[in-house]
Amino acid sequence: MEAELVGQLGVDVELIRGGGGVFDVVANRQLIFSKHEENRFPENSEIFTLLSELPDMP
Repeated sequence: MEAELVGQLGVDVELIRGGGGVFDVVANRQLIFSKHEENRFPENSEIFTLLSELPDMP
């Protein structure tokens, strides 16, 4: 997913390793996806859609 985000959107991506099953996607300090809230991992296309809906994303 990281390579696709960088290649297609030209954004900086930072992976922060955590524990306890946490998988959050944050853009511009805004939580856009939480595995804890959704009880599942996101699809890559879902992350692209969520990012493209943000007003300050390419």
